Amino acid sequence: MTWSGGSAFFAVLRDAAKELLAMHDVAPRVVRYVASMQKWRITQAIVALHFERKHDETRPPLTAGALIEFFAPHLPFSKNTLTAHLAEMAAYGLLIPQESRDRRVRPLQLSAYGETMIGQWLASHLTALDRLDGGDRASGFNSDQRLLARIHPLVARSLVFDPAWAQPPASVDLFVRTESGSNILHELICRVPADLEGFDRPACLGPLPAGDVSNRHTLSRGHVQRVFARAKSEGLLVWSLPGNRGDLFVSQTLLHDYIRWQAIKFRAISGACGQAQEA
Repeated sequence: MTWSGGSAFFAVLRDAAKELLAMHDVAPRVVRYVASMQKWRITQAIVALHFERKHDETRPPLTAGALIEFFAPHLPFSKNTLTAHLAEMAAYGLLIPQESRDRRVRPLQLSAYGETMIGQWLASHLTALDRLDGGDRASGFNSDQRLLARIHPLVARSLVFDPAWAQPPASVDLFVRTESGSNILHELICRVPADLEGFDRPACLGPLPAGDVSNRHTLSRGHVQRVFARAKSEGLLVWSLPGNRGDLFVSQTLLHDYIRWQAIKFRAISGACGQAQEA
């Protein structure tokens, strides 16, 4: 299996990007909680705490304190950032308050809809892995509902604290550190031609106006244009005509970095799935 190069793996990544964008189209307000690296890490930590509690009731409930403890001792985010993120997900209904005898503690749990969405996310990645090596992870996952609560925390704890994932290559970081930047990056990846045979030259995506991206992801055109401008200044994006018109080309640097970065996630998911099934 080729994890960090080759057309077969990139074809899987391209289809995975399409699936992630399809999930966004169905539930844009949910997907926005994982559409930047900071939000991705915090949301995945929250979901992991929920499933750890669901799998083992002796584990502490999901609270602001538990979330802060998750990232201790070296907090990558302020306590206010973590508690605000938790409160926002609760206000939107993705987290549901639970009864507690201690009024000082406000335990939460992920909503059924939230579980469904994260289950779809994990299932799509397991299906992609099966395409790569002919495995049967997805069928096992779909036939045993307990596996979601076992696999997800393993994946989250692996990736959230892995510098190779949490601190992506500069070309990838330019996108994912911004609001909904992951979605913008996926827009680029899923438009790479399916018949692309190599990554030794820029890939032509055809026209991609900033307005199309901003409309789909409910972002200001100015925000998308600023992201495009930064990527253009770094040589990651090139347009065939002045004024960001004509065909858009993505550099081989961005493609290579994206492939290697995504390989980290797929290895983590594959390892977590194997560990959970053995247990």
